[in-house]
Amino acid sequence: MEDQKVNGEVIAVLPNKVKIKIDDLNAFKGAEQLKVGSYIQIADNESSDIKLIAIIESFLIEVTESGDRKYIIEANPLGTIEDGVFRRGGDSIALPPKEATTASIADIKAIYSSGSNESNYERFCFAQLSHSSKERIDVPVNGNKFFNKHFAIVGSTGSGKSHTTAKVLQNATKEKKSDFNGLNNSHIVIFDIHSEYNSAFPESNIITINDLTLPYWLLNGDELEELFLESGDNNNYNQSSLLRTLITENKIYKNPSESKIYFDSPLKFDIDEVLTCLQNLRKETKHSENDLDIQFSDGQKTFKSDSDKYQHYFKKLYEYTSPRRASKDGGHGISKGSFSDGSIDKFVSRLNTKVDSQRLRQFLFGDKSKEISFEETLRQFLGYGFKSESRKNAKSNVTILDLSGVPFEVLSITVSLISRLLFDYSYYYKKQVGDNDMPLLLVYEEAHKYVPKSNLARFKSSRSSIERIAKEGRKYGISLAIISQRPSELSETIFSQCNNFIAMRLTNPDDQNYVKRLLPDSLGSVTDILPSLQSGEALLIGEATVMPSIIRVDKCGDNEPSSNDIPYLKKWKNEWLDSIDFESITKSWKD
Repeated sequence: MEDQKVNGEVIAVLPNKVKIKIDDLNAFKGAEQLKVGSYIQIADNESSDIKLIAIIESFLIEVTESGDRKYIIEANPLGTIEDGVFRRGGDSIALPPKEATTASIADIKAIYSSGSNESNYERFCFAQLSHSSKERIDVPVNGNKFFNKHFAIVGSTGSGKSHTTAKVLQNATKEKKSDFNGLNNSHIVIFDIHSEYNSAFPESNIITINDLTLPYWLLNGDELEELFLESGDNNNYNQSSLLRTLITENKIYKNPSESKIYFDSPLKFDIDEVLTCLQNLRKETKHSENDLDIQFSDGQKTFKSDSDKYQHYFKKLYEYTSPRRASKDGGHGISKGSFSDGSIDKFVSRLNTKVDSQRLRQFLFGDKSKEISFEETLRQFLGYGFKSESRKNAKSNVTILDLSGVPFEVLSITVSLISRLLFDYSYYYKKQVGDNDMPLLLVYEEAHKYVPKSNLARFKSSRSSIERIAKEGRKYGISLAIISQRPSELSETIFSQCNNFIAMRLTNPDDQNYVKRLLPDSLGSVTDILPSLQSGEALLIGEATVMPSIIRVDKCGDNEPSSNDIPYLKKWKNEWLDSIDFESITKSWKD
């Protein structure tokens, strides 16, 4: 990006493109630092104070019949500099001819330093211009617009996604309005599926599966159905209706002081008692002429209502009299209960398997989940230190939810519940205080794994929760950072709500085309550079940036995410390892 002439002349002006002819090959070679993504400036014939800034999207070589060569640069107009101020849009281009030169470093710095007229409190920087050869040129964004309106970081494996994510968040936690001591007011929750970010945020509130306490009694209908019902079962509707009824009844039973209780009320219920009730329902027998006259083995009992019966069934498992026909000698007939026909056997067995699973009891169905309060649940996710031991009551800007140990079958439910709780918290917080003065950022690493395009039932709950945040979160002070190496597999609803993009190297054609469709048409073929970007380079575009830029993300320093590739050959050249503790590994595996 040298400050010298290219000896170029504008020969065509299209709606979103200008063509520049290079006459002097030597002069063209003199601008050897120019490449796709570099900036050029075009002088305005009417006023020398106005310069059009354009980004190079391609080079062409045309050979005439006489053998002469013409060198053509095609560039995309981004905006104009007038009186030292950059304004987006290229609608002030007069008819050619015009002279084109490489954009000077001073002009480019002017674009990024004053182009948007932002205050210092809005200026947020984590990268420099990639094609700056002489000196560093910071590429800031409007921090409010960047974090408020959702952003996405996409790129293939090895492109630097995790590093970029970490750098953006590290800088966000360091920004301060004044020289006060202690933490700033940032609140960031990272859904970390591969344990990559612990090393990048050593002072963060790290929640592993050993620390996580996820109260099952806060699961909503979609999450409970995904967990307990088998997809495609013809009897799902009846099973779902019964489960909702019993959970509501158990909430009433366990919370006698509450006047209004509904299925989705955030109140405790006991899943073991619900399971006990279901076990009773699948075995009960009744008077053949009275559904509420239940025939226990130690005598009959007539209940006032189904609700009265359910509350009795919550207490323990009972034995029941065998069915019989009515007779003069034997008395009234005894028939099977409504659910004693085998219709819920498979459902009860599935629920019992889930509830008794040691892996799920560890964080979802165990005693901790029954005992934890609603308030404590929120504290652990918002950085207010619910963890015990050395980190008890410690505050942290960043909460890392290490999901690597969460069983895959409940990954979607885990993400859904936490996301939904944080959205509802933001909603009620703003409702109470009138304005959300502690906005949240939810960072979804490998987002395509729990918010995919797929309509499979197992993704229904997480898609619903995160799509709601994508569409409504901005109003309540909760925004998204979507991180993915396969953007083409992501929910289009979520991705289309992102207003800012950091697009890194993408090698998959489907992913390239998908990202290109989401970016403005005015970028032309600049997006064709995506597969050839170096590690750490990215195309930065969106409402928060003054103009599309090819950037190089700053280094994280000592605290980098642990996402580096394993040096296979280097490790293989070492001596054979004999000291592998298989017992310890398998014990951890089984636990």
